[in-house]
Amino acid sequence: MSLASARIHEVEDDLLAAIDYCYEQGWTDGLPVVPPDVARVEAMLLFEGRPPETVLATHPATGLECTVHAAAVNAVMAGCKPEFFPVVVAALEAMNEPAFNFHGSTASTGGSAPLLVVSGPTIDDIGMNADVNLFGPGNRANATIGRAVRLILLNVFQMIPGLSDKSTQGNPGKFSFCIAERARDNPWPLLVEDLDYPPGVSSVTVFAGGGFCNVENHGGNTPEQVLGSIADAMANYGCITLGQSVVVLSPEHMRVVASTGWSKRDVQEFLFTHAARSIEGMESVGKFRQSEYDEQHSGKDGGGTSPLVEPGKMHRGYGPDDILVLMGGGDAGGHSCFIPSWSRGRGSIMQSKPIGVCIDCD
Repeated sequence: MSLASARIHEVEDDLLAAIDYCYEQGWTDGLPVVPPDVARVEAMLLFEGRPPETVLATHPATGLECTVHAAAVNAVMAGCKPEFFPVVVAALEAMNEPAFNFHGSTASTGGSAPLLVVSGPTIDDIGMNADVNLFGPGNRANATIGRAVRLILLNVFQMIPGLSDKSTQGNPGKFSFCIAERARDNPWPLLVEDLDYPPGVSSVTVFAGGGFCNVENHGGNTPEQVLGSIADAMANYGCITLGQSVVVLSPEHMRVVASTGWSKRDVQEFLFTHAARSIEGMESVGKFRQSEYDEQHSGKDGGGTSPLVEPGKMHRGYGPDDILVLMGGGDAGGHSCFIPSWSRGRGSIMQSKPIGVCIDCD
């Protein structure tokens, strides 16, 4: 039974029996869920001003729709508090943008997962973690917001592993993949500011991300050394494509980079320039495609617009703007990370939406 069309069901008045019922219906991600009783769903709906039947996202291949009500049911099952719900709603609206390629990024063998990056005052308002163990367990908001999106993909859009989700090996982010941008001690404008949203507004950015790549560098004491190790990770033969990138600098690495006056744009340009491989190198591992080279270097479909594109090389992405750079994590430790994109080319483009602001409402 699809939860997209589910109505009220009466089950035995016993919590474990209700959890088992959810398993029997195939409504879980393999872990126990919170039974979506009417009172919890109604409490969730109070945090969304539009009618419950309002459609938030539509699956382009099947036509299946996710309404506000269906999203609320899955948010309850994921363990969200009602105040988390506006983030889930904004993330769905971002994923619904055509450039995100909602179907391809969730059905492909590539195994990507929607990475949610939240920026702005909402982080503190709902208690998200932007600090120690940023990508790990332990924070209810981070874990359940990301999980809500996954349950919606499973239950509403029927992206079922092995059936419609054809991931070759999958990705741990398919359980939950949601982080917050750290504002404390951050020397740069926040992502929500770069997006030009009004003061006081928060944002969520969705990115079809591949597996997490930890970048360790405890010895680098110049921006070039720290960023050189990150660029090398971005350009590794297993990952390099024309796709976009997410780079999360740890505070320790950020201090090295920003202490000499480097701006976010400086970092993007350095990473783009150095995250590159020669044609010969790409050919040596069977990954060089002339059409992609021409696309990046000729200006086709927006490629090759950056003066930093070098002849004879394949860069990761089209230009510096394809690299989302932010700060997150604990104060100590020379560990940053790179999240590669889904697909070998430009299959999905990250999208952003304001949280709790209905752009299309009358």
